[in-house]
Amino acid sequence: MSHQIKGVGKLDTAYDGSNLKIGIVHARWNSTVIDALIKGAIEKLKSFGVKESNIVVSSVPGSYELPFGTKVLSESKEGPFDALISIGVLIKGETMHFEYISESVSHALMKLQFDLNKPVIFGLLTCLTEEQALARAGVVEGSHNHGEDWGAAAVEMAIKHNANKN
Repeated sequence: MSHQIKGVGKLDTAYDGSNLKIGIVHARWNSTVIDALIKGAIEKLKSFGVKESNIVVSSVPGSYELPFGTKVLSESKEGPFDALISIGVLIKGETMHFEYISESVSHALMKLQFDLNKPVIFGLLTCLTEEQALARAGVVEGSHNHGEDWGAAAVEMAIKHNANKN
């Protein structure tokens, strides 16, 4: 039995993202899924008031490159960023490749947010099938786009992080 949890849940407050700058780094593999996730994240960011001009999108070849690409964007002249979203999708194949990449990228992104001292939102789908990836990107009718959750998480975490800096 498969259950898909939809959304980050009820927010504890209304967040105003109008003063935030958010960076999005995405892999280029599985572009149908990636493009939908990016769109969902951007739409959600804008629904919190983040200005389109304050959303910077950058790409890397694949999910393995997400941690370094996120670090490079964070240190670029386009920053500083209040939060970063790393978006990729891994689909299980017949070899161990999936497990190695999933674990490596997960650990590197977790460590990166502490190294940068800012929120790095984990937008890596790790799916067993292409159908699961399409559903989690909201491409399948009646499914939920997880990019929206990542956009909401970026705003919430950036605001909480900024409040603690002051």
